[in-house]
Amino acid sequence: MSGRPWKIPESVLVVIHTPALEVLLIRRADAENFWQSVTGSKDDVDEPLALTAVREVAEETGIDCREGSALACHLQDWHLQNVYEIYPRWRSRYAPGVTHNTEHLFGLCVPERLTPRLDPREHTDWRWLPYQEAADACFSPSNAEAILLLPKFVK
Repeated sequence: MSGRPWKIPESVLVVIHTPALEVLLIRRADAENFWQSVTGSKDDVDEPLALTAVREVAEETGIDCREGSALACHLQDWHLQNVYEIYPRWRSRYAPGVTHNTEHLFGLCVPERLTPRLDPREHTDWRWLPYQEAADACFSPSNAEAILLLPKFVK
């Protein structure tokens, strides 16, 4: 594992959306045509899930939803989780024998379509789509299902 710690098999998925239910998708750099919402694992087993969500949103899009920011009150824990099998191509990032991940769902409502700031090592492109089209464009079934839940969480 070249000295890096194993990934923790507990993560967040953050559906970033507008009030009009347009969803931001970002394309993974390590998998052509793999469009997804913001995702990422905890950095520490004790890291609160909301902090993981805030950190991942900032790292992957440059959008600030930290406590005290204008968007902080728009980050919503959906109190839902998915347990899924980790794709074999990414299992080497986890400790031997780890095959499943628990993903916690969040939503982040932004006032309008924002232009994300991507790290090209992680993501190479972005697009905003109506939520149903965004769900269809996702490579991950759990991500698509989360996006389809969006109307239930918009206030």
